[in-house]
Amino acid sequence: MCADIVVAEDDADQAELIRRYLEHEGHTVTVAGDGRLALDLLRRRLPDLMVLDVMMPWIDGLDVCRIIRADPRLAHLPVLLLTARSSEDDLLAGLDLGADDYMTKPFSPRELVARVRSLLRRSGRTTPSVAEATEHDSVMRAGPVSLDVARHEVHAYGQHITCTPGEFKLLEILAEHPGHVLSRSQILERLHGSDPFITPRTVDMHVMNLRRKLRVAAGDSRPPMPLVTVYGVGYKLVDEHPTRRRG
Repeated sequence: MCADIVVAEDDADQAELIRRYLEHEGHTVTVAGDGRLALDLLRRRLPDLMVLDVMMPWIDGLDVCRIIRADPRLAHLPVLLLTARSSEDDLLAGLDLGADDYMTKPFSPRELVARVRSLLRRSGRTTPSVAEATEHDSVMRAGPVSLDVARHEVHAYGQHITCTPGEFKLLEILAEHPGHVLSRSQILERLHGSDPFITPRTVDMHVMNLRRKLRVAAGDSRPPMPLVTVYGVGYKLVDEHPTRRRG
């Protein structure tokens, strides 16, 4: 599970602590002391994951996250956000901008390593087994939404949609059961397995972001939204004629 990781953190002691723990796991770590340097690093090479502090000079972490998600080359990069702001609104603001996970300071370095491991697994940065590769080598369709799992690509209404790893996994889970309602707890179990750090609000934020992207892809035609909330129950991906064909 060794990965190339960029850590954007302006506190030198904090950055060194993170670097030491991640390198102990076998990862290659490069540290950037501010948002501008972090973006320069990302544009020169594409890492496997980014640990991103919110409060940084020049360009803060939220703006860095916004820029990453707007860049097609970087849009799939898993981002773990670090923040000293513990209010729910601040945390959800980070998820709304496209962060895949967040941790509030102070945090346990061991917990950070576990979060990184979970994000790498969810994003497909780890090498799958032959059985896993065969199982996921397919194109999935539900209504106007098409997912190519092997290529990690999403299309809807004839448009390419850029998704974060968490958003893609959510669509994949729903597309496996088109027309069926899945509760947030069921989705969370599939999204994060035994990871105890993610709350049901993360699912809600992924759904909100996906709906916004689907509306943009649909354009002025404004067809019915395929990603539906069943109030008091959960979410489903509507599809009258679900199909799944091998890639």
